[in-house]
Amino acid sequence: MIDEIVKEAETDFPKKVYLSYDVNASVFYDSSFWSMFYPIKKNLTIGLGLINTSTKQELKAVLAHEFGHFSQRSMKVGSYVYNVNQIIFNLVNDDESYRNSISQWASWSGYFSIFAALALFITGKIQWVLTKMYSFVNIRHMALSREMEFHADEVAANIAGSLSLEESLLRMELANNSYQNVLNFYEARYSKNQASQNIYKEQFFVINFLAQQSELDTKYDLPNVKLSESGLFNKSKLTIENQWASHPSNEDRIARLRKLNIIKDSENEPAKNLFRDFEKTEEKLTLKLFSKVKYQKEKTNLDFETFASEFEKQHIKDSFDKIFNSYYDNKNPDFSVQENAAAKDLSFEQLFSKEKVEMVYTLIALENDKKTIEAIIRKEIILKTFDYDGKKYNIKEAGKLVPEISNSISEVKNQIHQNDSDIYTYFLRLAKEVDKKDEFENIYRKFSTYDSEYEDRFKPYTDIIAATAFLNTKTPFEQISRNIKNLKPHEERLKSEITPYIDNPQMIDDLEEQTIKDLKYYIEKDLIYFNNNQYLETNLQLLMTAINILPYFLHKKYFLLKKELLAMMKDLENRIDVSEITLAEKLVNTEGKENGSAANEITV
Repeated sequence: MIDEIVKEAETDFPKKVYLSYDVNASVFYDSSFWSMFYPIKKNLTIGLGLINTSTKQELKAVLAHEFGHFSQRSMKVGSYVYNVNQIIFNLVNDDESYRNSISQWASWSGYFSIFAALALFITGKIQWVLTKMYSFVNIRHMALSREMEFHADEVAANIAGSLSLEESLLRMELANNSYQNVLNFYEARYSKNQASQNIYKEQFFVINFLAQQSELDTKYDLPNVKLSESGLFNKSKLTIENQWASHPSNEDRIARLRKLNIIKDSENEPAKNLFRDFEKTEEKLTLKLFSKVKYQKEKTNLDFETFASEFEKQHIKDSFDKIFNSYYDNKNPDFSVQENAAAKDLSFEQLFSKEKVEMVYTLIALENDKKTIEAIIRKEIILKTFDYDGKKYNIKEAGKLVPEISNSISEVKNQIHQNDSDIYTYFLRLAKEVDKKDEFENIYRKFSTYDSEYEDRFKPYTDIIAATAFLNTKTPFEQISRNIKNLKPHEERLKSEITPYIDNPQMIDDLEEQTIKDLKYYIEKDLIYFNNNQYLETNLQLLMTAINILPYFLHKKYFLLKKELLAMMKDLENRIDVSEITLAEKLVNTEGKENGSAANEITV
């Protein structure tokens, strides 16, 4: 395949071709001083995680994009920019010996000190010019890089077709997310000395599992991510060109590809079929990846079935039920609402419809847009113009947008508040119907109380962080002893805060066994941190473990309370569904007894 692409792109074969672990393909080359003058031999890297989640045609498109870079003479500019950056960095930052020499020279005489000050002033101005030059050079290089990406896309489209590259780009984020999910799974099992035998087989399972959870279509046995779905939760109207971005956005790339609309014959079987024994290659790279991990005991490889089962359980445990259509993924129930007696004809489908979910993400986007525009006004973000809702604005006009966005935020907040009021009313009525009103209100109130106290519960953490700040600075021995003494009351408060969590199996089920032992030891003992004019590092490490565990416990309890409330809401909805089905069956059976054969027709 590489030979074919090289021939069609009319470029050179890579110096070397590497297989890497991740979900990517890239070109790299030597950026030494001499590379500015002699031809650059480029290398190609292909990620196994990319091959594993692509068709042959998609992989051909991605590789053709990389060979589009091979054909670009402008890549040599990267060598010039790299070396210019090195020179600027050294001149601006590595001037300590020069300043020391100037200071020593100035100390000989007051007369010399005048010239020393003048020399430092002049070099300071030169450094300022160089810093501006750095921005000038690199912003233009990034603009060139973005154009080079568009050009490489055009090469890929001419070789493999526009659609294959578009579909690969849209799936790339999900493929990478799936790969990272598998890595995170095994990172959490480090203490159990568990490893993977084939991380790519597991990645393939996860990408399809996550696609199923998000109700994505499949095409050629792979998730088919549409452009509208890739930006489903991005409702921002603000468009700012990132001058420092090396790649254009996927939206811009896909718009150009669709404009080209080049159609080619496709080979849509899995890209992994290009290998003689892909599974053996997967296992070899997996073994190489996990060989870098230093396990405490001999590692054991999880079989695929165990991984799939445990991953699915963990995912369900760590996420909210999809019955709510992502409505609560980035918001909480509104604790200020009350039952709305006037609300009628409420339905679950309407309360959690796509339109109601979009309101939540529209509010998030509006609030983020407002913060960004306020940063532009304060000149924390430097730019000349930006687009908002399809209209171009300059910096002077930015202030006019803030009141408009604030009004939009208020309107959307009111709409969401009304929907939250209807949701509360709906589930309160369901709870009354099945005699669960008190239970529902108690769970709602318990979560509401914790939510109102949440910020205050962080105070012991912030206080002890402040009280231990001296550990990171050079402090006289006498002051260290006084600081350790002043630390004791904060420690007692910390111990009292984390003790109930450690005694709760639900709160510690994800913690490593050694961490739990360390926390219990810390609580039971009165540790000494400073003795014979030196810190006792082991005890300090136990202290830091205890300090850092408190935010984890606070976050986890919040999550569990929210999950408990949503679980009851789901249970109430399911109870009503079951009762409605049972009632319908009773009606059918009753009519059947009265009407004979007519009942069979109703049942069918």
